Amino acid sequence: MLFAKKTSAEKRVALRAALASGKLQRFPGVFSPLVAMLIEDLGFDGVYISGAVLANELGLPDIGLTTLTEIATRGRQIARVTELPSIIDVDTGFGEPMNAARTVQELEELGLCGCHLEDQVNPKRCGHLDNKIVVERSEMVRKIRAAADARRDKNFLIIARTDAREPEGLQSAIDRAKAYVDAGADMIFPEALADESEFEKMRAAVKAPLLANMTEFGKTKLLDVKTIERLGFNLVIYPVTALRLAMKAIEDGYAEMKRAGTQSGVVDRMQTRKRLYELLRYEDYAAFDKDVFNFKV
Repeated sequence: MLFAKKTSAEKRVALRAALASGKLQRFPGVFSPLVAMLIEDLGFDGVYISGAVLANELGLPDIGLTTLTEIATRGRQIARVTELPSIIDVDTGFGEPMNAARTVQELEELGLCGCHLEDQVNPKRCGHLDNKIVVERSEMVRKIRAAADARRDKNFLIIARTDAREPEGLQSAIDRAKAYVDAGADMIFPEALADESEFEKMRAAVKAPLLANMTEFGKTKLLDVKTIERLGFNLVIYPVTALRLAMKAIEDGYAEMKRAGTQSGVVDRMQTRKRLYELLRYEDYAAFDKDVFNFKV
């Protein structure tokens, strides 16, 4: 009840096997443990914890203002409640190569199954905005090597994200991806690819598993799972979808409540108490409590 039954090590092994299966892995974005529980209940393959979403939830823009402590703490809270593997966005690794190494060890200790680091200059920005600046390839190679060497569980997934497509072009992004694999990255996350042909070129050039980012309102056309699978990508994330759905529903509901003076007109849009308790396994907790306190002195 309190924690998932699978250990972190078991989840990491399962993720590695899933990536090797040839079946596209679907990881919707989450911003809370409760959302992760819902994603598991709906039958998805894993959970993705977006750095942008965690920053936004704190009322901050996605420009590298969050700390390792904030990200790692939220990651641990989410990872503990689900049997699914969880991967987390750690922006630029919170500093230099040694910081990236510490980040990986902290996340591994806290039950995450993998993380991705990006090659932007800090302060970074959303991967689908213009005028991004990337670090020298050699600098990112050192950071990936440090991160890969730091892990104690060989199944902890090191994902290298490159944002080079927009500032330097597709070929530079491909060249960087190859160098990052050589440095120890297990998977490549090519951010902001423009169209299917660019996905195809990346797949043809890079032999490691690939991650596709299907974020709304971005530079990449939204592709369905059959297309992404046909293009040869191994994992797809939907990083901000849950937050956007939730915020729109909250905004609309509260606007109606403000207008009408009561929430009665939007009750039919709400998750019921019964459904919430199902996700929380409320009855299991009640049974446990009864078993504990059924003795007599």
